[in-house]
Amino acid sequence: MSDDVSAYGSREDLTDPLPGPLVGSDWLAARLGERGLVVLDASVGAHRGSAHRIEGARPFDIDGALSDHSGPLPHTMPDADRFTEELRALGVDDTDTVVVYDCVGVYSSARAWWMLRAMGFDRVAVLDGGLPAWTDAGLPLESAGPAPAVKRGDFTARPRAGLVIGSEEVVAALADPTAAVIDARSRGRFSGAVAEPRPGLRAGHMPGAVNLPFGEIQRDGRMRPAQELRAAFAALAGERKRLLFSCGSGVTACVLTLGAELAGYRELAVYDGSWSEWGLPSELPVVTGAEGGGPRR
Repeated sequence: MSDDVSAYGSREDLTDPLPGPLVGSDWLAARLGERGLVVLDASVGAHRGSAHRIEGARPFDIDGALSDHSGPLPHTMPDADRFTEELRALGVDDTDTVVVYDCVGVYSSARAWWMLRAMGFDRVAVLDGGLPAWTDAGLPLESAGPAPAVKRGDFTARPRAGLVIGSEEVVAALADPTAAVIDARSRGRFSGAVAEPRPGLRAGHMPGAVNLPFGEIQRDGRMRPAQELRAAFAALAGERKRLLFSCGSGVTACVLTLGAELAGYRELAVYDGSWSEWGLPSELPVVTGAEGGGPRR
């Protein structure tokens, strides 16, 4: 852990743009502490509570205030007013640049990235490899404790239609020859051979969906190179350019979304309810077996 906090105190305003939706530890370390740069820790569940954090990181609490708790589904998007209030409380301004990370590698940080994008904020990137990569590089950490005091920000959510979708849009996409629905869950859960971890959910997958477990587009907690990502998505989607992503509760679907953007896809959407909604007893169709809707050309 570094105690040289003053080394960051005299930095100028951040002026250079993000190189893309993914940044490395070296990029962030060279700019840490600059005015206009905000670092958010989006760790969830058992992965929260690390003893250390990147210096000055603020908690983006997907398990808490940054999910909609008015219904039974986990991790669904809060409304624009709530999102605005929470981001302002974190000291985020409309003109800031935001880097999000998590304590696993690239996991829930991708969800925070996509939430910000869906709320109209583009100056956001995911830290490749997350806290483990930062720690392995010997970069500055501070002891985790109460969130650092920050000046209230002026962030305003400006929701974009179509980036976070519901089951009706997924039903339509499953019948659309120009779209692919890609499931980020494990192969066992997709096929129905492994029971869902959330009680009461049916096993299997949407008819016509294809499976790409989110871990398969990573290597050692970091995203694979763009060329490998393009090959992975093309093998499933063929010529289809519109990709919709689902998972267990809308978190790891965003890892695939990040991978697809790095691969060059631009028509992307995340099914917010994911299997936590689709898998409930209902008229939404569920099939079992390993086969999915392969490439259509």
